[in-house]
Amino acid sequence: MLLQILLCMMFLALFTSEGQPLCKRQGKPAAPHLLRENNIMIGGIFALHRDAQEKIFQFTTEPQPLKCRSFSFAEFQSVQTMIFAIEEVNNRTDLLPGISLGYKIYDSCDSLPSAVRAAMALMNGNEETLSDTSCSRPAAVQAIIGESGSLPTIAVSAAVGPFYIPVISHFATCACLSNRRRFPSFFRTIPSDYYQSRALAQLVKHFGWTWVGAIRTDDDYGHNGMATFVEAAQQQGICIEYSEVIHQTYHREKILKLLEHLQKVNFTTKTGEQVSFDDNGDPPARYELVNWQVVNGSTVQFMTVGYYDASLPAGHQFVMNQVNIVWAGGQLKKPESVCSESCLPGTRKAVQRGRPVCCYDCIRCADGEISNTTDSADCVQCPLEHWSNENKDECILKSLEFLSFDEIMGILLAILSLLGSCLTIAMALVFIKFKDTPIVKANNSELSFLLLFSLTLCFLCSLTFIGQPSDWSCMLRHTAFGITFVLCISCVLGKTIVVLMAFRATLPGSNIMKWFGPTQQRLSVLGFTLVQVLICTFWLAISPPFPNKNMKHYREKIILECELGSAGAFWAVLGYIGFLSAMCFVLAFLARKLPDNFNEAKFITFSMLIFCAVWITFIPAYVSSPGKFTVAVEIFAILASSFGLLFSIFTPKCYIILLKPELNTKKHMMGKMTLKAL
Repeated sequence: MLLQILLCMMFLALFTSEGQPLCKRQGKPAAPHLLRENNIMIGGIFALHRDAQEKIFQFTTEPQPLKCRSFSFAEFQSVQTMIFAIEEVNNRTDLLPGISLGYKIYDSCDSLPSAVRAAMALMNGNEETLSDTSCSRPAAVQAIIGESGSLPTIAVSAAVGPFYIPVISHFATCACLSNRRRFPSFFRTIPSDYYQSRALAQLVKHFGWTWVGAIRTDDDYGHNGMATFVEAAQQQGICIEYSEVIHQTYHREKILKLLEHLQKVNFTTKTGEQVSFDDNGDPPARYELVNWQVVNGSTVQFMTVGYYDASLPAGHQFVMNQVNIVWAGGQLKKPESVCSESCLPGTRKAVQRGRPVCCYDCIRCADGEISNTTDSADCVQCPLEHWSNENKDECILKSLEFLSFDEIMGILLAILSLLGSCLTIAMALVFIKFKDTPIVKANNSELSFLLLFSLTLCFLCSLTFIGQPSDWSCMLRHTAFGITFVLCISCVLGKTIVVLMAFRATLPGSNIMKWFGPTQQRLSVLGFTLVQVLICTFWLAISPPFPNKNMKHYREKIILECELGSAGAFWAVLGYIGFLSAMCFVLAFLARKLPDNFNEAKFITFSMLIFCAVWITFIPAYVSSPGKFTVAVEIFAILASSFGLLFSIFTPKCYIILLKPELNTKKHMMGKMTLKAL
């Protein structure tokens, strides 16, 4: 390796004549179009001319200079602005005392090769020779201003970036230039298209356009800008139907310190505009939204209709002024650009298969679900005790269902209950008035009055089943029903036993009535009733009935009902009533053929038959009827069985007392007995 190096040095020494430079530039250097020498040089690359005649190089001859055609006054204005700024700095003593700025400005002629060649010339200078001892030298300029387009700026920044010479553009907006790895020394004084694309997306959303097409130029500027716009549009829920292309024809430590200073630049111009750079070399993004309006048929007037400022908080970056926007054709009405109309509250969007997300059908929310915003993606389930209204845009409280005094069924049942109570009291008054008559005495008047009292309670206890359930009403309705009915059946059972004992007592030598006299009758009724009282007390003690909101039978309403608490205790109450009823029915059936003056057993048999039939049919109806109909079935069973007992046992007696008084005599009663005995 050492030998090779020595050979190379000898070769250079042989072929390098004395007095000739070690390094020499190949080709002709590019001369600047505008030049002013000074301590610190600033380079500039501007497309002062347009429409350069691009040639296809064969690489057999030296390329000729480009021939540029039209002159760009806008670019010339940018050049004058740069020169003016440099002169302003030089004329002030407070900015760079003792230092003067100079400039080298090249015309790229709107050509990428020319722009790169100008950048190389700005880095190397335009001297024919470099040095007698070295082939390297410091950069000829400290920074480069330009280019005016993204594509040539990308080329210049890529070429200059490895040497860390700052490139500051006033018009290159491609978001790709914010990549610090590719362009480590790039800065710009115009916002990146990253923000412009998002501003455009918000502008499209502002006008309610959800289905749009997009066009772009066929270069890095167009491709990167479109990629950013598509991403921002999708975040805003905007569908891109198509995206088409419009085709076109086409010293080092000091420098690093300069980069650091540029990164920290932050000042305000005379016009009030703030200038600064972020970590990517981008300034704050601020755009004016301008509407081109034709005035008087020929004059174009530029109206600012809004602005976009990325430095503001989210939600306040995009603002539209209250200015009428003139659309194509002079129309003032905003054009529509949607695939599907907005889904109203109460519906949800269902994307059409195989089509963009902006193409959808509006599906009405299901029962119990709502959507209260336009274009809702999903319907929201209402809380447990709420239900959707008719429009499916609001959750309202579910209707409460219970048997109330305000509805027809509740009113009818209450009337029947009061009617039964009144009839029972009326019959009791008749019995009180005619208590000394034979027919009242012959049928155990004391048990008859107790039976009428218990029937009155049975009719009245049905009222506790009507109305909104509460803690006390739930406990009262079931326990009152169980106790009053047992009291009623106990009285009927006592009357049946009295009939049987009385017949036995008429037989010669029988003294059985002394074992079932009035005291024993009262004790039997008390004993039978006390058993039911104990069952109900045990029920209330361990697990009493309580009001409950039943949401299982119906989704759209809540059934307010009395939960049994202990189902076993409830069926024990009903079972005990059934047991006494069956025993009463059997005894009455056995006594049905007694003499006519004791034929009350026939009426008891008939009443028990009605009673048992009602309660046997009650059980399946009670189990299968939901909601308030369960309560109605229970009330109907109470009223039907009570009316059956009342009419079967007491109506025949009242008929004789009131309409056939001639039959209500002791002689008639004894006559019937004698005839029956014969």
